[in-house]
Amino acid sequence: MSDLVVYGSPLSPFVRKVEVLLREKGLEFESENVNVIGMPDWFAEISPARRIPVLRDRSIGAEGVAGTIPDSSAICAFLERKAPEPAFYPDDAYTLGRALWFEEYADAELAGLTGAGIFRPLMFPRFQGKDSDVDTARATFNEKLPPKLDYLEQSLDGRDYLHGDGPTIGDVAVVCVLSQIDVVAGMPDPKRWPAVAALYKRISERPSMATNLATCAKMLARALPEKFDLS
Repeated sequence: MSDLVVYGSPLSPFVRKVEVLLREKGLEFESENVNVIGMPDWFAEISPARRIPVLRDRSIGAEGVAGTIPDSSAICAFLERKAPEPAFYPDDAYTLGRALWFEEYADAELAGLTGAGIFRPLMFPRFQGKDSDVDTARATFNEKLPPKLDYLEQSLDGRDYLHGDGPTIGDVAVVCVLSQIDVVAGMPDPKRWPAVAALYKRISERPSMATNLATCAKMLARALPEKFDLS
């Protein structure tokens, strides 16, 4: 039995971010699925914001609030301190600040578009046997998302990573959020955003993330026999 347990769903980009860091750092963990619709009382107790993921460290507490950390950003910072290598939080103060900014940009600016604007309108109705809201997803994909990708493209400026010589928590967060589009509709035009496409490929093909995406593909296979065309 592992000390670490991740409560949530692999389909969540925030759970995905936590899984990536756990695997990159070689930390064994267990996953326990939690449906946020009709959230059980025991989970609401350890997640006051009623969101996934929550991490439990059984070496600290096996029941109740003790040993738990809600919120993916808080969890990832904990994991970095618990297992410092390989590092995803740079030592240099400015580089760290930029990495944390891109993590916040992913969580606060991108996630609402890729999740509530694309993934949910397409997949949540399908999970209930209803028709997808393709119009909402297409409008988000073609009208609201491009300015966000323009900013990332400009920030990369042809480099491999958003800031620094190697991947940081900022790169991981951005790619995990963008994957919400990829799993249902494919990535946006790589000719228009080549640096973003290259970053996505570079991070998503690492075993730490590819494992999660393979699990998601299996979970979506019945409801999504082929990806949507949002162009």
